[in-house]
Amino acid sequence: MQQHTGRHFLQIPGPTNTPLPILAAIAKPTIDHRGPEFAELGHEVLAGIRTVFKTGNPVVIYPTSGTGAWEAALVNTLSPGDRLLMFETGWFSTLWSKMTKCLGLEAEVVKGDWRTGVNADVIEAKLREDKTRSYKAVAVVHNETSTGVTSDIAAVRRAIDRAGHPALLLVDTISSLGSIDYRHDEWGVDVTVGGSQKGLMLPPGLSFNAISDKALAASKTSGFPRAFLAWDDMLAANANGFFPYTPSTNLLQGLKVALEMLHDEGLNQVFARHDRAANATRTAVRHWGFDIQCVNEAEYSSTLTAVRLPEGHSADELRREILARANMSLGNGLGPLADRVFRIGHLGDFNNLTVAGTLSGIEMGLKARGIPHRKGGVEAAMDILGGNWPPAARAAE
Repeated sequence: MQQHTGRHFLQIPGPTNTPLPILAAIAKPTIDHRGPEFAELGHEVLAGIRTVFKTGNPVVIYPTSGTGAWEAALVNTLSPGDRLLMFETGWFSTLWSKMTKCLGLEAEVVKGDWRTGVNADVIEAKLREDKTRSYKAVAVVHNETSTGVTSDIAAVRRAIDRAGHPALLLVDTISSLGSIDYRHDEWGVDVTVGGSQKGLMLPPGLSFNAISDKALAASKTSGFPRAFLAWDDMLAANANGFFPYTPSTNLLQGLKVALEMLHDEGLNQVFARHDRAANATRTAVRHWGFDIQCVNEAEYSSTLTAVRLPEGHSADELRREILARANMSLGNGLGPLADRVFRIGHLGDFNNLTVAGTLSGIEMGLKARGIPHRKGGVEAAMDILGGNWPPAARAAE
């Protein structure tokens, strides 16, 4: 196997780089998950995670991937045979709809083109047509990781309200939480699904359900059998800082530090940093002469950019070339986008130099593969990044 010097650039759209302070917290000795030290940790992370979701309501933390939190959102609020309205925006919205079928739910999926986000007007029209109120939930993805498209969740809530429909609103924020502004309470979301391995800068292994009062009421009449994913047992134990079964103790120690890091930087500054990186990346991509998978500027993702290569050129071969030569990993195309696009992750723990280095590696890879492009994409991006150079630290007097 080829040996590389220097750091590995992990520039996929998650899992993301885990900062050293978080790794150090995870590496601390495991503590008694039934003892007073853990109760203090439990209270702290359960309160802290609410600030990232921007909710005053409970957030349940599971020792699972985001897929487990998807399932929890469904089985705690719905019953077998219930109808949902879903919107196809890419690979992950498709996987979520497939899960509903496995659970015996009936999902009507509005077909999409994998280049645009949720159309709130279509949601409203569908709900207005539902005179019998058979839809029990609307389930959408906030930031589609496969396409780099961000949907307007506030617009979806307004559409549901205009239709006067009682359906719950379920939202996946796995690749946006902690990186793109999201407001669970303000936008009237009933269940928000999140994961640890992206904007929260942790390894995979934790996932989340932020729960509205309406969702909690729905859980009392849900017809699904559930044990591991049940909200009631979890919330009862959480009230004292504990969990109903063995939690991911060391990951929770890392979560405490991750929350501290996000708040030390300031969430608005975190969002601005992601916006700037995304803008610089798109500037480079357009300079090179390539299309961005997302076609609407208002829906551009701030956590990743999916890049379409010209016909006849393999995105996977480019990724392999860059990995071999520059020790940098980029995201692959998923589903119908396989080998057609590559995805640049710019989320989590990074700075301006990380972005510049990532784009330099891509431009070198384009040259090595002989893919026609206009040189100077990195320099074009640096005009964006350099204009936001942080102030120099003052020398000690």
